[in-house]
Amino acid sequence: MNPDEVVLYVRDTGLGIPKDEQGMLYNRFFRASTATRNAVPGVGLGLTITRAIVIAHGGTMEFTSEVGEGTEFRMMLPLASSSEASQVSAASN
Repeated sequence: MNPDEVVLYVRDTGLGIPKDEQGMLYNRFFRASTATRNAVPGVGLGLTITRAIVIAHGGTMEFTSEVGEGTEFRMMLPLASSSEASQVSAASN
């Protein structure tokens, strides 16, 4: 684990994402066949938006998934240095 970053984990025990569809997961409006087949609501924008926010903050995002077992997403975001945090605090006052 990198001491200069924070890692957020989001895990479910849901349907999982088939291996052959995982490469499309961050495409706008993509929905995994397991989600559409089981009528899981959504439009396929959540992961695209989440990934864009993570990247805009200098982070990265990855996942693992197994059909029938669920999915885990990991978002790694850099920690602000003390001087950066002070600058942000001063600017907001």
